[in-house]
Amino acid sequence: MAPDTAADTAALDALIAEVAAQEERLQFSTFSPDDAWMLGSRLRALGVERALAITIDIALGEQRLFHCALPGTAAHNGAWIERKKATVREFGTSSYLVGLRAKRGGGVFEAQPWIDPLRYAGHGGGFPVTLRGTGVVGTIAVSGQPQKVDHALIVEALTAHLGA
Repeated sequence: MAPDTAADTAALDALIAEVAAQEERLQFSTFSPDDAWMLGSRLRALGVERALAITIDIALGEQRLFHCALPGTAAHNGAWIERKKATVREFGTSSYLVGLRAKRGGGVFEAQPWIDPLRYAGHGGGFPVTLRGTGVVGTIAVSGQPQKVDHALIVEALTAHLGA
């Protein structure tokens, strides 16, 4: 669904620019299983501290390096994780940005005829692990809260981890 007013369009454009800037800023020079463990542990600590029911997953390519489900989550959170990760892998950008761009274009990401909504999700909570100068090499995904919160948790943890 397209934005209703010029103000809505401007706000959406600003949010798209902000998320794109986050992806540019939050890139790694190297990424290892130790990075995944530290980042995943930081995300877990944020979830515990804030009493959030979240599932966390970090992968390098197809190899899962970190996975954790906090109390209050369910099996469907794992399905959301897989859909968000597939979106990041396919489009090379965060699942939130994919969804925002579809909304800006007047549609819903999952409603596009070439998108399988059982495989992909244009909702916040999937973020690329990007090596500066190389490209996307993995995924970070969080599921369990509203999409803005899932996305913001990843950005907060990455900012602290990378000192960005």
